[in-house]
Amino acid sequence: MRRGFKFPVLIEVAIGALLLGLLVGVFVFIRTLRYGFSAHDAPTGMEAFLAGRMRHWSIPAELHNRKNPVPITPAVLALARAHFADHCASCHGNDGKGNTEMGRHLYPRAPDMTLAETQSQSDGELFATIENGVRLTGMPGWGNGTAGSAYGSWTLVHFIRHLPKLTPEEVAEMEKLNPKSPEEWQQMQQEAAFLAGGEEAVQAPTNETQPHHH
Repeated sequence: MRRGFKFPVLIEVAIGALLLGLLVGVFVFIRTLRYGFSAHDAPTGMEAFLAGRMRHWSIPAELHNRKNPVPITPAVLALARAHFADHCASCHGNDGKGNTEMGRHLYPRAPDMTLAETQSQSDGELFATIENGVRLTGMPGWGNGTAGSAYGSWTLVHFIRHLPKLTPEEVAEMEKLNPKSPEEWQQMQQEAAFLAGGEEAVQAPTNETQPHHH
């Protein structure tokens, strides 16, 4: 008797939850048709959860618990720091906190990589994100399948681990390596020429001649 009583109640609850979910879905759909989507909005909790699941599932199984095979040395960390400053800081910032013009306007926002959400990931997960990117976000896949590409990505994993301990001196060093516009480059050269006692600034480089670090 008691089981017979509970069964219909559970069905009613399930039907009620389903109807409520449909109503919420219809409301969200109608609101979307009216206001559209915007990258200025923060992702909803459901979006963040699903995105995290999709990122986790997209990582090859053999990489989930993979340890970084590249030994960490001061030279490796310096190489990764320069690479990050030249290739990654435009979105992630030199300090990895994502507080840049580009990072703030991505959808979803560039993450603060000093926090547990990133630091708790395995070496292999970080490597896969760098090599393969993350679909439907601003994170590109930088890997090209070569040993050199893999080595560079593994060194960046070391640097990401180092971000919470980054010093002001390291940030200042990275600022010198950040990509510069022709105007910024010319200003740097003018300041250098002034400090050196020169009267004429070095001509600003074009996109073809501006130095890049790899």
